[in-house]
Order: sequence, then structure tokens, then C-alpha cells
Amino acid sequence: MERGPHTTHLAGRHVPRRGRVVPPPGVRPLARLDGPLAIGARLRHERELRGMSLEEVARATRIPLASLERVEADRFDDLPGEVFVRGFLRSYARAIGLEPDDILALYGSARRVPQVAPVPVNASPSHRESRRVGVAIAFVLLLVLCTMALSFVLRPRGRDVPTEVSSVTSVLPVRG
Repeated sequence: MERGPHTTHLAGRHVPRRGRVVPPPGVRPLARLDGPLAIGARLRHERELRGMSLEEVARATRIPLASLERVEADRFDDLPGEVFVRGFLRSYARAIGLEPDDILALYGSARRVPQVAPVPVNASPSHRESRRVGVAIAFVLLLVLCTMALSFVLRPRGRDVPTEVSSVTSVLPVRG
């Protein structure tokens, strides 16, 4: 498509001044089909229109053949995760010459996954009480250990020496 006075070129796309986005050459929008088809069936239909085998798409996209078969069968729950599914759909669409955003929009509208906010879990009262008892026991044990350590450090050392040793040290002359 050539640029004329009624189109502008923006980020690799020809954008008519009316605001409608026209895909760049080589990428075409999704064909209008008679009935509503699932995403996988649409991709398979477009691939077959172009005469491509699934193995060719697997080589072009580096997506495992089993994963592409699951995409065409609309078994998205059998794929690794939502991020991978979207990446597979984007790569598949590019490989067969479709606009990836169209396929992702179809996927998003077909797979309305409700966002569920996690509910905060409140600890039961019995669990809180048992936790308080555990903390109190740990505090008492820590207090006992600190008291024992303090008494060991502050104990006078002169009384600990046996009487035989204390008498010998007082008889020996001090060298200095």
C-alpha cells in the first residue's frame, strides 16, 4: 500500500487519517468466515488456505508440534500457562501472515477469565492463643538462660580456687 495524501506512516504501519489501522504489507487481517469458529479452527483454516503444514509452522515458530496441535484443538488448559498461550498464538499468527493482535483479541474475548482477588485468611482464635502460649514459653526460657549466663559471668573467682592452691600461691615470692 502506498502512502498518499490521506495516509501517514507510523511505526511500520500505514495509518489512514481517519484513524483506521492498516497492517503493513505481507500481514493481512483475519478472514471473515461464515460462522463463529473457535480460535484454533480459525488458525487451522488460515494455515490451510496458505497451504502450510503444521510441521512448517512448528519449524517457523520453534513451538513444539504437540503444543501447536493443542492450540488448534483449543485445548489451552493443556498448555504451560497463560503467558505461553499468548506467545504461541502471537507466533502462530505471525508465521501464517495474520495480525497477532486480532488473534489475541479473539482469544481474550473467548477466554474471559474472571480475576479473583485472594481473600485474606484470618487465623482462628485457638491458633492465636496457642501461638501466644508458645511465645510466652520461649520468653520465659530466654529469661532463664540470660539469668544463668549473668550469674556465671558475675560469679566471684577467688572462692573457686582450692585451698591447697591458694596456700601455695601466698607462700611463693612474687617476682617482678
